Amino acid sequence: MLGLGFGKPLAVGSQAPDFTLPDQDGRPTVLSEALKAGPAVVYFYPRDDTPGCTAEACKFRDDYQDFTDAGAQVFGVSDDDVATHKRFAERHRLPFRLLADTDNAVHKAYGLQAALGLLRGRVTYVIDRQGIVRHSFDARINAVAHVRDALKVLRALKETP
Repeated sequence: MLGLGFGKPLAVGSQAPDFTLPDQDGRPTVLSEALKAGPAVVYFYPRDDTPGCTAEACKFRDDYQDFTDAGAQVFGVSDDDVATHKRFAERHRLPFRLLADTDNAVHKAYGLQAALGLLRGRVTYVIDRQGIVRHSFDARINAVAHVRDALKVLRALKETP
């Protein structure tokens, strides 16, 4: 059955579902393992090499040093396959991992369904080391505004003892 909306993203304060997904090089990425190194920004986007998604990925790329300075890792997630992610990452020199959720299981676990069965949402989560969602931003309209917001949240987390 086709969904009519974009679903209901995870609420701030909820536990982020753990996942294992292959990155653009085919290496498995396990969220719970990544969180041992620090907080994570997990952003879900509709499709590689579309105008909005390219602008979004390039904004994360351009601000990537700020994210690493805040102690965070960045992960982009879409239902594109590993090979498509590889081309996209290489074409735009993306320094972070793109994760392939080809069966949409992680999208569903995070409350993101396709509108009318076709269009994926664009939602960014900031997840702390304990796996708690500290920020959620629905960025369907503005593909780059949430990058700045995620950095603010990460900086505040870094200052919290």
